[in-house]
Amino acid sequence: MGFIQAVGIAELPYKISQEESKKFAKELFSDSFDDIERLLSVFQNGEIKSRAISMPMEWYGEDHSLSEKNDLYIKKSVEFLKKSIEKCFQKAEVCGVNVDLTDIDAIFMISTTGFATPSLDAHIMNELPFSPTTKRIPIWGLGCAGGAAGLARAREYCLAFPEAAVLVCSVELCSLTFMKNDTSKSNFIGSSLFSDGAATVLMTGRENKKRTKNPVPFVLESQSNLMPNSMDVMGWKIGDEGLHVIFSRDIPSIIKKWLRPNIEELLHKKQWNFSEIDTLIAHPGGKKVMDAYRESLDVEESLLHSSQKILSNYGNMSSCTILYVLEDIMEQKYGEGTKGIAAALGPGFSSELSLVEWCK
Repeated sequence: MGFIQAVGIAELPYKISQEESKKFAKELFSDSFDDIERLLSVFQNGEIKSRAISMPMEWYGEDHSLSEKNDLYIKKSVEFLKKSIEKCFQKAEVCGVNVDLTDIDAIFMISTTGFATPSLDAHIMNELPFSPTTKRIPIWGLGCAGGAAGLARAREYCLAFPEAAVLVCSVELCSLTFMKNDTSKSNFIGSSLFSDGAATVLMTGRENKKRTKNPVPFVLESQSNLMPNSMDVMGWKIGDEGLHVIFSRDIPSIIKKWLRPNIEELLHKKQWNFSEIDTLIAHPGGKKVMDAYRESLDVEESLLHSSQKILSNYGNMSSCTILYVLEDIMEQKYGEGTKGIAAALGPGFSSELSLVEWCK
């Protein structure tokens, strides 16, 4: 079991409005689609107001090799992760958590939008004063489900080592995977939705004494689900020029049929009822995903407020989006006994779920 002590998010250097994105897409794709005006409606109807990106807008209108983009991915990821780690520890200190970098037993490093060997955690450990004996646990390929999976795996580590302090670090630079010569509708839709971000979560085990006296989310139970024969629903196709986005138009209908039974199975493990849930820490994949949550789960709109807020202000940052939602929910300072569900969906097709309760 693990206490979530603090969450830090990085503010990236370039923020663009959805209107700017729409104008850019129109200039780039007008010759590729006869129905460009109809397709452009996704920028207006997606309920996204702004997004963060790693490079100036004009950079995305130029050709870049996979090698160039991946070098940038490593450089920028390290830069943004450092910011999120520093922010996380600043917040922890304000809350009276006396953990420092040398106390960290393990780093769970989550990312899917680039390649790094040594993995990004090694780069971070060479930039910040972690102990050289810190365990490195990179997790790659889970896409939008990665942040929720990181929380679950960190919880299991803290269950095995109850005195531990661990970090869950997530960075996704989706914009660097953009290919201006990819005229598929998936790439076009992706240009209206995906963005960049980095977040860090500090989690401690039950017997770690360096924790806040305030109520914080305690991860009680987790569950992973994989849908058989659904490999082509969501993911990347790796080509000579980079990563081609894959996502099926069936995702919202899959969520409506598949998500609630998985959540109810997890609730049953702790003998909770859905009516007891006070908040949802839900990855907001996009407007249609949010609508699918509403229909499938039949919850009060207030439970999805933070997810909707993050989608509007940041777009879909893949794995780290749910950690931005978590950060926003923790700022609301819920009282002891508050119950929540963390939920995210990703390639596979898969879900990652956790039950949390605010405890001292």
